[in-house]
Amino acid sequence: MVLLANHVSWIDILALGGSTGAAFVAHDGIARWPVIGWLAAQNNTLFVARERRGALSHQLDALRAAMQGHQPVALFPEGTTSDGSGLLPFKPSLLAVLLPPPRAVLIQPVHIDYGAATGEIAWHGDEPAGTNAWRVLGHKGPLVVTLRFLAPFDPASCADRKAIAATARDAIAASIALHQRPFASAPPSI
Repeated sequence: MVLLANHVSWIDILALGGSTGAAFVAHDGIARWPVIGWLAAQNNTLFVARERRGALSHQLDALRAAMQGHQPVALFPEGTTSDGSGLLPFKPSLLAVLLPPPRAVLIQPVHIDYGAATGEIAWHGDEPAGTNAWRVLGHKGPLVVTLRFLAPFDPASCADRKAIAATARDAIAASIALHQRPFASAPPSI
């Protein structure tokens, strides 16, 4: 199973990983983050160098090997976090690994939704990680996240990696449109 999800916050990893046991694909800079990098490595995270196009073949091989295991693999195809009100364009490069599918694998689109707290939780733009973490950890009351597991599809039914990305993106966008509620904007930075 390959999970393709929208990306709003670092909490997405805790929520999606905790509910599915998935290994994640993350940019290689995270591997150097204190504590976070170590934790990511413990979960079989596949670190990729997004800016080194020449490394794509090696990265596809590593992703293909990860998919051969029994652990689901999760990607955030937006490549970064957004404000949660919609979707950024999906980056389909790594989805090339799915054609032809290395085994009977399905794509599971996932809509991660923080409801009215989305604006407060979202980590986007140039906000420093520490500032966002401080705000999120200072959130009053329960933090509810809804994971909507949308209809899975067979990547073999898609013409190419761009069609896989478009199919997953369309499903997640439809779910966002269906469930979107007004959300509180983030408080101003101090």
